[in-house]
Amino acid sequence: KDLALHYGCVINPTRSYSPQDKAMVEGAVRLVYQRIFFPIRNMTFFSLDELNRQLQKELVTYNDYLMVTYQASRRKLFVELEEQYLQSLPPDTYQIKHYKRAKVQKMGYIYLSDTKNYYSVPYRYVGKQVELQYNQETIEVYCQSDRIASHKRVFRPGQYVTIKEHMSSTHQFYNDWSPEYFAVLANNIGPKTGEYIALLIEQQDYPETGYKQALGILSLKKAFENHRIEKACAIALTHERCSYRTIKRILENNMDKAVAVPVQQIFIPIHMNLRGPKAYN
Repeated sequence: KDLALHYGCVINPTRSYSPQDKAMVEGAVRLVYQRIFFPIRNMTFFSLDELNRQLQKELVTYNDYLMVTYQASRRKLFVELEEQYLQSLPPDTYQIKHYKRAKVQKMGYIYLSDTKNYYSVPYRYVGKQVELQYNQETIEVYCQSDRIASHKRVFRPGQYVTIKEHMSSTHQFYNDWSPEYFAVLANNIGPKTGEYIALLIEQQDYPETGYKQALGILSLKKAFENHRIEKACAIALTHERCSYRTIKRILENNMDKAVAVPVQQIFIPIHMNLRGPKAYN
């Protein structure tokens, strides 16, 4: 249907398994096999270009063949009856469209799994099932056949594409996300939390991915006191990678409440029985 709209034509499909509905088409296919494929059946081709050139020659012969019933060739009938009604091709090349179903996330975005990107839609559609129609250049979002959003495609994984008007007044703060924005919120809990969230965002290939995890850590304030989050971040800073799951696991398992056992330093005085590397030359 989309292809037909692009080229300004109509596609009228026949019933399944009913070749009699398109007898002329079936007849044309049979003639193509007889007049084009049959003459080259014993030829050997060493490239696709070579085959296509031969098919082109056979097609010219086929179209110039005199049909006894009409006393004219197919080419002559085309020029006399149809050519004058042809329209110019569209200036833009047709791009194949892809279709997907998606659910609008709580933040007011849909997720395109092909390239792992997020695109905003009007906030009133949060939680709704929508249809995504996209090609290499644009993505359109439809809800019950109504187009509710249109964006230019992006291809950087984790990137958010936002139209500010799509966000409600309570969601428009998402546009202000930045490392500095999260640094202020994290340092309100404590310096270790600020250090941990800054490192978490820095470790991500794309900042937007870190922003969601940072928001998750900050939301732990609803379930845990600030000093516990601060202690959990201090413990997690000893780990190589930062993540929301690490902080949540520390808090849920009460690892921040564990009493640290002091490491006893053993002092061995120097004496004659201690030998260095030179003793083994």
